[in-house]
Amino acid sequence: MHIAIVSYFSTGAYDTNTIDEDKILSAILTELGISHEIQAWSDPQVDWSNYSHLLIKSTWDYFDYYPEFLQWIEKIQQLGIPVLNDLKTVKWNSSKNYLLEIEEKGYPVIAGMILPKGIRPNLELIKQKVTSEIFVVKPLVSGGAKNTLKIPVKDWAEYEEKVFQLVQNEDFLVQPFVSEVAEVGEYSMIFFNRTFSHGVLKTPAKSDFRVQHYFGGTIQEIHPSATMLESGQKLIDTFGADTLYSRVDGVEIDGVFHLMELELIEPYLFLGLSEKAIPNYRDALKKRLLG
Repeated sequence: MHIAIVSYFSTGAYDTNTIDEDKILSAILTELGISHEIQAWSDPQVDWSNYSHLLIKSTWDYFDYYPEFLQWIEKIQQLGIPVLNDLKTVKWNSSKNYLLEIEEKGYPVIAGMILPKGIRPNLELIKQKVTSEIFVVKPLVSGGAKNTLKIPVKDWAEYEEKVFQLVQNEDFLVQPFVSEVAEVGEYSMIFFNRTFSHGVLKTPAKSDFRVQHYFGGTIQEIHPSATMLESGQKLIDTFGADTLYSRVDGVEIDGVFHLMELELIEPYLFLGLSEKAIPNYRDALKKRLLG
């Protein structure tokens, strides 16, 4: 067994103020006696056929090079190498269209509507689908709050041309701004092999709405309520049933957990925040790789 931990060429854009979880994963595999290397998914020099398995960990720039990432997925699928999480799941999860699919199945989701590439957004059509005084506009394939705008509906005219220019390049998603994110924060529940491991609350910096740590947000470990955990478990059982790792991000609105992101590709797992995280990750890896 020889495993590639799949990462990316870091430019510091998405890993500022983070613990290097690639190194933590490497230490776990070393402890388990499993041969491995850390490789960037986009490195043309890598011969992926040398590996028995791939563990996707930190492909944090995949949305910056999405066509190339899809080509990489196709290449690995052709090689037939086992990948965790599996590439069918990764591909499905790479476009936020999945949020609309989950919403259609009856789950509480902050989904929104798609702004198709090349089409001028129509405010009246958006208002029919997105009920909010403030919109959040982001690329349909995105991460790290890239090209994400917070737009008061009353000021739409000031932003319309900018949104139109952005939509010339790719599909976008417009969602309602959720005040609970700014007031309370966004909850994350981390699961290994469909079993809950640990939870965190990500709170944005003052006067911001982005919860990512590299925008100054704060993070603390929390213990989800029974109802929140039940909601997360149902989502994982339904949409992430074969995942080694998964993260359910969302907010509580009037006591009901609403999904904001189902992270099944390369989620930061907050391994340094909870005492349970690394042992749970190790146990899950041991079960998957060593039986």
